[in-house]
Amino acid sequence: MLGLGNPGRAYERTRHNLGAMAVAEVASRHGVSLVPNPRSKALLAEIKLGSEVVALAFPQTYVNNSGQSLRGLIKKYPIASPESLIVIHDELDLPPGVVRVKKGGGVAGHNGLKSIVAFYGSSDFVRIRIGIGRPIASGAVVNYVLAVPPLKEREALQVGVSKAADAIEEIVVNGVDAAMNRLNVR
Repeated sequence: MLGLGNPGRAYERTRHNLGAMAVAEVASRHGVSLVPNPRSKALLAEIKLGSEVVALAFPQTYVNNSGQSLRGLIKKYPIASPESLIVIHDELDLPPGVVRVKKGGGVAGHNGLKSIVAFYGSSDFVRIRIGIGRPIASGAVVNYVLAVPPLKEREALQVGVSKAADAIEEIVVNGVDAAMNRLNVR
C-alpha cells in the first residue's frame, strides 16, 4: 500500500496528503506506527490482514517523486501481481470525500501517479481515489491541492479517509472486485 502525500508538518492536513492519511489510519487501527525506513525513502509499517502481511508506506519523496520510494519498497516487498500494488491518492475528478476503487487506467495529470507509472513501467495497479473536488478558479490546482481545506470540507474528507482505510482492508481480505462492488456504488 502506497499512501501518497508530501512529508513535513506544513503538508500534513492538505488535500494532497489524503492517501498518506488513509495509510496512517489503517496503521493506527492495527496498533502500529509508521516509522522511517531510509532504504525505501518512506515511513513504513507492517500489519497482518487475514493471512496476508501488508506493508503500509507513506513515501517521503514528495508526491511528484513517489516512484523513487516504490523502487526501494519493491526490493523488500516484491510485487507478485499488479493487484498487489495499491496506491491511495487524492482525486480532483471526484467530489470531496467520495471514494472509488479502480484497477489500472490513466494518471489524469496526477504527478504522483506519473512517477509511479514511470518507475513501475505500467499503469496496471489498483488505485483508491479519495475525492477532493476541483478548485473554483481555473489554473489554481497546485495551490488548491496544497491548501488545508476549510472545516466543513475537512469533515467530508475525513469520512473519505476512513472509507479509503476500509477499502484497503477490504481489498486485502476480500479482493479488489469486492471492494469495487461495495464502494463504487453511486
